[in-house]
Amino acid sequence: MAGRQWSAQWIWGGEEVSPRNEWRCFRKTFYVPEGGENGARLHISADSRYVLFVNGERAGRGPVRSWPAEQFYDTYDIGHLLKPGRTNAIAVLVLHFGVANFYYIRGRGGLLAELEGGGRTGTLAATDGSWRTSRLAAQDPRSPRMSCQQGFADIYDARKWDERWTEADYDDADWPLANIVGPVGSGPWKKLVPRDIPFLTEETVYPSRVASLQAVKPPRWAAALDVRNGMLPDSANHADRVKYAGFLATVLTMRESGKLTLGFPNGRVSSVWVDGRLCGGWYGDQPERYCDLELAAGDHFVLIDVSGGDHGGSFHIAADSASPFVLRSPAAAAAGNDTPFAIVGPFHYTIDIDHQGVEPLDLEQPDYVRAKGIKHERDLESFREWVRPLPGGMYSEDDVFGSNVWRTAAVSYAVPPELDRCVQASPEPAVVPRFDGMDTELVIDFGKEWSGFIGFEAEAPEGTVIDLYGLEYMKDDYRQHTYGLDNTIRYICRGGRQQYISPVRRGFRYLVVTIRRASAPVRLHRVFVNQSAYPVAQNGYFRSSDALLNDIWEISRHTTLLCMEDTFVDCPSYEQVFWVGDSRNEALVNYYVFGALDIVKRCLNLVPGSGEMTPLYVDQVPSAWNSVIPNWTFFWVTACAEYAAHTGDRAFAARIWPAVRHTLTHYLRHIGERGLLDIKGWNLLDWAPIDQPNDGIVTHQNMFLAKALRDAAGLAAAAGVPQEAAPLAERADALRKAIDGQLWDEERQAYLDCIHADGRRSATFSMQTQVVAYLCDIAEGKRKERLEGYLVAPPASFVQIGSPFMSFFYYEALVRSGQYDRMIADIRHSYGMMIENGATTCWEMYPNFSENRANPNQLTRSHCHAWSAAPGYFLGAVVLGIRRLDDGWKRAAVAPEPCGLQWARGAVPLPQGGRIEVSWRIDGGRMELHVSAPDDVELDIRIPDGLSGSVTRSATRPSPLAAAAGMTP
Repeated sequence: MAGRQWSAQWIWGGEEVSPRNEWRCFRKTFYVPEGGENGARLHISADSRYVLFVNGERAGRGPVRSWPAEQFYDTYDIGHLLKPGRTNAIAVLVLHFGVANFYYIRGRGGLLAELEGGGRTGTLAATDGSWRTSRLAAQDPRSPRMSCQQGFADIYDARKWDERWTEADYDDADWPLANIVGPVGSGPWKKLVPRDIPFLTEETVYPSRVASLQAVKPPRWAAALDVRNGMLPDSANHADRVKYAGFLATVLTMRESGKLTLGFPNGRVSSVWVDGRLCGGWYGDQPERYCDLELAAGDHFVLIDVSGGDHGGSFHIAADSASPFVLRSPAAAAAGNDTPFAIVGPFHYTIDIDHQGVEPLDLEQPDYVRAKGIKHERDLESFREWVRPLPGGMYSEDDVFGSNVWRTAAVSYAVPPELDRCVQASPEPAVVPRFDGMDTELVIDFGKEWSGFIGFEAEAPEGTVIDLYGLEYMKDDYRQHTYGLDNTIRYICRGGRQQYISPVRRGFRYLVVTIRRASAPVRLHRVFVNQSAYPVAQNGYFRSSDALLNDIWEISRHTTLLCMEDTFVDCPSYEQVFWVGDSRNEALVNYYVFGALDIVKRCLNLVPGSGEMTPLYVDQVPSAWNSVIPNWTFFWVTACAEYAAHTGDRAFAARIWPAVRHTLTHYLRHIGERGLLDIKGWNLLDWAPIDQPNDGIVTHQNMFLAKALRDAAGLAAAAGVPQEAAPLAERADALRKAIDGQLWDEERQAYLDCIHADGRRSATFSMQTQVVAYLCDIAEGKRKERLEGYLVAPPASFVQIGSPFMSFFYYEALVRSGQYDRMIADIRHSYGMMIENGATTCWEMYPNFSENRANPNQLTRSHCHAWSAAPGYFLGAVVLGIRRLDDGWKRAAVAPEPCGLQWARGAVPLPQGGRIEVSWRIDGGRMELHVSAPDDVELDIRIPDGLSGSVTRSATRPSPLAAAAGMTP
């Protein structure tokens, strides 16, 4: 498929090459002769995402995330959807972002599709100038950015669109013809490659209950703005963090004097002046900010300082008053402005690229300082060169997020039993209560976290607004709002019964459904999510005599599943980004829980595509953010070696080796005069307050580089170039000696965190650095013994571990030192705390790493984060005792560590097919151990020290597909 010849051409429509947030529809009708449906296959790709329909049936979504130089395409068997002897239709909805983010490089709008008929039929349809296209008029392209990492939220007005557009008999005669972009190889898509993983699942999941019912009121006015791209229009082409000095300006007209509350539901504002007076008395739980103002009737000039760092996403602002008011654009920017705001600035700006150095923002720029004194819109005349309208495409008053965060009134009611019908598989709908002068809000609990495409079916009067807002955590009256993520949908109803499924992926547990502007009762038939993930079977499992450990293993499994999309992703809600370093640990968990291989190989192969941005490789790919976390690249090297060893895939090792060698060669150029890695970058390991400056010698980074060099030496041998291994091993040993000689503090008997760029030695000592030192074999002799003591009894004066991600390395160190009971105790404590607080997935952070958290109810940021799923790996590797001893699992150990348990059983899938199953029970100091495995796996089975017992083994035949799949070394 990689070398197939295309007759299709890339096409697009409309006047803009890369429009912002455009949903565009394409159609082609064609005749299918008898027999032409047999074996028919459709090949398709798009920029940025597509939803495919064949004769009205949804047939697929895609493409997988790509570097533009290697654009992936999908192939579908669609013969069963075609109707021979009749006119058929292919319809494609293309979502074009038009802005770069953390999983998309901005290209241009485009669709490519080609349908091959069965037998000798030939090409039935191929994109060209005969296809029809129309912008999806129901979708509002002004909808808010979800976050800096992602695309856009939905605003959908069903009154403006005919949902039958995907069907063969739809009349598209008034749709314009598509524009031809060019043949395959043109545009930004230089090379087309076939999809390298299976299609994702799509399974309908229904909620568990209606958690609450309230009558609510939003503020009188709320809006979401894209200040970043309004301030710096060219920033749509990259996702780097920017800083700017500048303002938003508007004129607020009070029809009569009265009190007005100005609010910023996501809190990102420096200061506000009204008629030249600095607003004070701000209140509200952080990061929200609110201020009460007493304003006279008439015009008031409002100047909002938005200076600071901005990675993207929406700026939310709202106002509420019993007195009528309006906002308009200041006169200096009013001409042609269809928003009430003007941009004033930027007076200075910078673009931060961490590994190239970060320029400070100049907040002393004279014109910026002078602008703070503006009292009236006429004063903007002296700043005319800095003033321009905020573009209409970057402003929306359909601000679902702001209206959910700031509810000016909320009255709770008991949930009537009849309302539960909307969460049941019942033909009877739930009739949603109405409240005079207020909106109706339901909080629907899906029972646990899910990730996919939210949908609902309702019967409603025309013009009814249905808002949906996904949350991850609630407790009593506390809602953890997704600050920094606009996880919302606004749907405006046409009259009658209707269904909507958002084409935008979201992660959530609780769905806040608010019915607004309903002129008659709304009947809610169902609410659901089409759960979507990488296709896996439940090949691994774990059960034991400890119910808490069983629950912990289950949330680890579920977290890993939700974070397996077309790559591993950090979390299904806030980001959906493939973070390179996270995926090393996620891959190990996946090996033990699911055994999926293609997703791991795909992730590893994507990383070198960032080489055009930097030879150090960026920390999230494919991404338009040029950011480097050196450790993340080192973890990638280790993950490449681990994949080659896990699978025995020497061909992979040979293919990936040049890219590994390339980046390590460039990292070694940053070894300074001390013989240590001295580098600018985002020098991160843990969220805890360890001393890890973005310039200088960071100890844990040097240690992980030493380990990566040793792992790379092993990979070189597997790649068939053993002569390249020895120099790497020598560099690793030299680095180890430099670390041990210069970064050990004799007085504290520990490794310090760093040496700053100015030569200052860190006064911070952390458990993170000691764990990494032990794990990376830096210390020897008494120093190693000292570190082993720290693993068991962490000194209180050291910075403690702040994230489950760091706990993964801690558990690796404990396993190496034989401290199995200590590891299980830590899992019970750290993950048991999550279970106690209702977790159904693993948290991103522990709540105790920061003592000054503004809201004690906020236990973590993301409540579903796969870098935290360590127990899914360690319970199988330690309690079951299943570990690989040789490449490709030709030899394996089964050496259980009971850790105080009475019994345990479970399985670990093998890369060549089949699995190793273990079941053990202890009774009176005797272990009965049963092991089942394919008979071509050599097993080293051991009863734990101090126990007697017996071992029974049963064998299965090797997988008949193993050799064909290339999994047998």
